[in-house]
Amino acid sequence: MTTLVRHPYLDHPGPIPFAHRGGAADGLENTVAQFRRAVALGYRYIETDVHATADGRLVAFHDATLDRVTDGAGRIADLPWAEVARARVAGREPVPLFEELLETFPEVRWNVDVKAEPALRPLLEVIERRTAFARVCVGSFSEARVVRAQRLAGPRLATSYGTRGVLGLRLRSWGLPAALRRSAVAAQVPVAQSGVPVVDRLFVHAAHARGLQVHVWTINEPERMHRLLDLGVDGIMTDHIDTLRAVMRERGVWF
Repeated sequence: MTTLVRHPYLDHPGPIPFAHRGGAADGLENTVAQFRRAVALGYRYIETDVHATADGRLVAFHDATLDRVTDGAGRIADLPWAEVARARVAGREPVPLFEELLETFPEVRWNVDVKAEPALRPLLEVIERRTAFARVCVGSFSEARVVRAQRLAGPRLATSYGTRGVLGLRLRSWGLPAALRRSAVAAQVPVAQSGVPVVDRLFVHAAHARGLQVHVWTINEPERMHRLLDLGVDGIMTDHIDTLRAVMRERGVWF
């Protein structure tokens, strides 16, 4: 595992355990109640997603619509915050504002997937207002969106590669030429994409040679967790937060 820490966000004494949506397997993904459970287990890094409501409020929520996980309906981008606030995840828990999460969990570091362009500026404004640059890493499948975030916020903001950056790093790991953005601090990747392996020793070595950490999502089986840690990855994102904690405690890397 690389020892180079390029941003305060990554200052952690070992592989980073990420609670994916707070631990989505529990059925209360991206809720204060679920984040609280993850924190109680010892998680200090939590992955979440953000969308902006029609009136510009930034919510922690994965889908573009409320329909799948709440008793509400409709596209978040088309709804005012007052209406989104009435929805309940699993019929029980409210949808939180991201700013509320920064305030409620002051020790947590957040890995934030910006799901849509209208959420980008509100996110950066919240981070600025809360002086939370050391606590947030911004990612997106869209490389252009992450690049815009970096240009707007500067080196204070930790960012991961989007899909294009990950492809470039994969090509570099095979010895092929590819342009790579220098400002990223991590590659956050699946084990494979469209049947093409992404995470192997070559990929991890190529990332570490450039001072990048490798965070892998979304890993729920203990055998795969062990295999990835053996490869030297720097972080694992999981829906099954009890399982990842057990694996890392068994290996002596739960901090």
